[in-house]
Amino acid sequence: MAPVTSAAVPSSPGLSAGQAPPAYAGGQVGSGARLGVLGNRNVFDTPFNIAGYTNKLIRDQQAQSVSDVVANDPSVRTVYSEGGVFGDTLNIRGFPINPNDIAFDGLYGILPQRSPSLQNIERVEVLKGPSALLYGTPPTGAIGGTVNLVPKRATDDPITRVTPFFMSQGTGGVSVDWGRRYGPAKEWGVRINGQFRDGETSIDKERLQVGFGSIALDYRGDRVRWSFDLAYQSNDGEALRGFMTVAPGIVIPPAPKLSRNLSQPWEFAKGTNLLASTRLEVDLSSNVTLYGAVGMGIYRESGLVGFQQLLNSAGFFAGPTYRQTWDTNTYSGEVGLRSKFDTGFLSHNVVVSGSIYSSEWKYPKLTQVFLQGINNIYSPILLPAPVYTDIPINQKFETLQNRGVSFADTISAYGDRIQLTVGGRYQQIAYTNYQAMVPNDPSFGQVTSRFDAGAWSPAVALLVKPFANLSIYANYIEGLQSGGIAPSYAANANQALPAVKADQKEIGVKYDFGRFGASIALFEINRPNAALDVVTLNYALNGVQRNRGIEFNIFGEPFAGFRLLGGLALTDGRLAQTANNLYNGNVAPGVPVTTANIYGEYDLPWLNGLTATGRVIYTSSQFYDQGNLQKIPAWTRVDSGLRYTFNGSWGKPVTLRANVENLFGANYYATVAQGAIGLGRPRTFLLSAQFDF
Repeated sequence: MAPVTSAAVPSSPGLSAGQAPPAYAGGQVGSGARLGVLGNRNVFDTPFNIAGYTNKLIRDQQAQSVSDVVANDPSVRTVYSEGGVFGDTLNIRGFPINPNDIAFDGLYGILPQRSPSLQNIERVEVLKGPSALLYGTPPTGAIGGTVNLVPKRATDDPITRVTPFFMSQGTGGVSVDWGRRYGPAKEWGVRINGQFRDGETSIDKERLQVGFGSIALDYRGDRVRWSFDLAYQSNDGEALRGFMTVAPGIVIPPAPKLSRNLSQPWEFAKGTNLLASTRLEVDLSSNVTLYGAVGMGIYRESGLVGFQQLLNSAGFFAGPTYRQTWDTNTYSGEVGLRSKFDTGFLSHNVVVSGSIYSSEWKYPKLTQVFLQGINNIYSPILLPAPVYTDIPINQKFETLQNRGVSFADTISAYGDRIQLTVGGRYQQIAYTNYQAMVPNDPSFGQVTSRFDAGAWSPAVALLVKPFANLSIYANYIEGLQSGGIAPSYAANANQALPAVKADQKEIGVKYDFGRFGASIALFEINRPNAALDVVTLNYALNGVQRNRGIEFNIFGEPFAGFRLLGGLALTDGRLAQTANNLYNGNVAPGVPVTTANIYGEYDLPWLNGLTATGRVIYTSSQFYDQGNLQKIPAWTRVDSGLRYTFNGSWGKPVTLRANVENLFGANYYATVAQGAIGLGRPRTFLLSAQFDF
């Protein structure tokens, strides 16, 4: 389907089952995106900063992970090492987003807990800011934003696509995508996706094998829409790159050569995930729709992984190695009713919904900790592998249940030129932690901490369109997260802290030039923080982090054959309140002042079907500690590529792609977050040949 402009998506709140909204001009982002319980919305009629990155962009950039896709967004940064053992942990607007907080088709927690495959994904949607009303409370309480993966559906035109690919230094694989629609009106759809890849990555001696398979069924009738997804993924990694903490007071040394592996060859991480979800929408009348969705995720992981700390400015590091296994069973669901009606000259789009999330984590085997010798980031040496014998315990260590009900009304007037959304969600968080580390302790298996607390999170958003192509908006929205558990070194060790609320205030402007879009957003997010009181030694909610920023985004095709995507984010992250007022006013760790991304494509005129691509990613320096004494330097990464599309002898297109990430081989620390630093992406070559039949 040829890309279309945003006019293809209605301005009123829409449904979420079936096909994703059409692509905007240039084909790199969607003209609409899902806004949680409000359904699909036109991006220019949405009073939030949201983007939906398309499957076309994923294929053209040969992206393998969510981290690869959000490398196009100036408000998002990868937290840990890109492609490493800890997967797609992100920073959005300066706050961390864990992989568990990435939703699949609007449901949290059912994806793989490291790095979900994109093989069956049509869109990667990124909503900036808290989203309690829209999506509910994420499992680990992400505040900076929400990432939702929209699954592929069978299209009207048949799809048979085979893509062999190669990634440096020695990873090869193949992807398969097949889709058909059946029935008199093509009401039934089937989409099957698969991928296998194996080999050494661009990091020396790091190996990763990924197997993935999925099937998606859907039905689109006059009054009923239904979908079902089933997917299985296995990851088997050896010597995968992890992250590093930093000893207090030292100067962080320059980053090492990024292709050098700091992990030991005997380290490994293996994980499997089974996902199943279904979604149903029924039009009870022309103005009333009942909808519901339910999903489950079963995740199993086994690993032997080192947790390292930089010890001095000469690059020496050391830390324990963990032999750890865990099983996670997750269930997630939602049900709601949408209704449209008028009161005088006002139009209402009302939604009432309820959601539930439940997860249980178990240690099938006892976690064992081994001390590892000292090493150096510039000249790492091989260390002996720890000797261990697995001890079965089958002990749960954490349960979490989130329950919520929400209400929202989008009130429109003057042909949707004025839209006011008001609503809120009441969310209940129940968390229980168990002692599962020391079997011979009398408290083994007993509850160590528990809390069950709820809160009301309101939201209000206004959008005004003085002209058809100009949107001015403002919003106030809150997010809810657990306060966490006091660490073992605190006087109140293992005490559960109450749930906390973060809030966002945002104003913005969006303009649709027809084939090119631009937006500006100003925001402020306030999030309570927990820290150790140096006087009482209690771990308590005694801090507040305040991030203020301005974001510029551009996307689309300014003129035929030239496409742009990216922007600039300027963020002032501050510790507005800290324990004992020690660091009040300091820059918040892990919040760069300036981040910029620009990706461009140009169809070269001298050969039909040949396209040159390029991307520049810039991140300014970041502080590691609250005292602002330790920091990592600014970095710039340049990517480039070529794409050539022609018709094969069988009359269908063939697309050859060649990309180089980190073209100039820059060595850099990517991001500071959650008390750790991660290394960036080494120079990486990606080659693929896409055959359509």
